[in-house]
Amino acid sequence: MLSYIIKGGKRLEGTISVSGSKNASLPIIAGTILSAKTTKLYHVPNIHDTQITLKILKLLGCKVKKERGKIVIDTKQMRKTEIPEDMMRQMRSTVIMAGAIIGRFKEATFSYPGRM
Repeated sequence: MLSYIIKGGKRLEGTISVSGSKNASLPIIAGTILSAKTTKLYHVPNIHDTQITLKILKLLGCKVKKERGKIVIDTKQMRKTEIPEDMMRQMRSTVIMAGAIIGRFKEATFSYPGRM
């Protein structure tokens, strides 16, 4: 783990860029389903789990664009409520997508999440 050792006596100043968190990003991405609007997200880590979640949104009819450090998600035209089984099996956290779909459409079809 990277660490910083600071010896006292001098003022500490500066800036750092904080990377996004997968555990924060996934529920926020799922939450975009509820708004039925366009949402801009910043600092979403470009990792397998977020890529799968964005792919599910596209399969459900959402528009997803990545541009200059942000992700633009448009869920206005989303009409599908079924998450394909192969996508559900790729990670356990896909179940939060089902919750958001139910919240908006009052129904969802999905399989058991994660690998069995």
